[in-house]
Amino acid sequence: MAIAKMHIWRGETGEGSFQEYECEFTPGMVVLDVIHTIQAEQAADLAVRWNCKAGKCGSCSAEINGVPRLLCMTRMDSINTDQPITVEPMQAFPHMRDLVTDVSSNFRAKKSIRPFKPRKPDAPDGTWRMQQDDVNRVQEFRKCIECFLCQDVCHVLREHHQHDEFVGPRHLVYTAALEMHPLDTEDRTADLKNEHGVGLCNITKCCTKVCPEHITITDNAIIPLKERVVDEFYDPVTRLLRIFRPNKNQQGA
Repeated sequence: MAIAKMHIWRGETGEGSFQEYECEFTPGMVVLDVIHTIQAEQAADLAVRWNCKAGKCGSCSAEINGVPRLLCMTRMDSINTDQPITVEPMQAFPHMRDLVTDVSSNFRAKKSIRPFKPRKPDAPDGTWRMQQDDVNRVQEFRKCIECFLCQDVCHVLREHHQHDEFVGPRHLVYTAALEMHPLDTEDRTADLKNEHGVGLCNITKCCTKVCPEHITITDNAIIPLKERVVDEFYDPVTRLLRIFRPNKNQQGA
């Protein structure tokens, strides 16, 4: 049995301060266990969002010693308990109460992305045929649990608060899952450039570092999307060909 000093952010709508609690913990406990113990024994009104406690719902996102992490997947024995442990809400989203933030902007951003639009079945039995390599390419993106830790650490959202101009890494992963799907026919390249702000990302890879599902966000999702935008709008050969060869939208007009 050991004792940890926890500095937990308490307050509402951005106002508040760290309050200190001491709590016993045993081997195997995670930070969320300690938070629940403090709730039960010292601060019944402490607000924290959680659900599955298994690292799959993405609800318990917070910042532990300044690093965006899942409370339920951060073991106490992985932290230096000789020093006070700070636990605070994510900084990229509006603060609601204690450790809870308003992440609703993420759901609005997701709705702005054009949905999946499959091609017509290419087999007589009404089914599609896909290569396994194509399936594997997008399967990685489906591991996302929408914890929004990547959003929280992104400097465009965290420091510059450009939520209306930039959808963020989580939603670029979602877009990549659609754009790279072998059956999808929708073209989202113009949206990436004009509405979703893919150009604002300067590929620092901080989002990849904090992903609990180990999705290679920058290299496998964001950079390929950036390349598509460059090919479509900035490549001189493509621009020249567009003058003499109308695109599919112009042909259908």
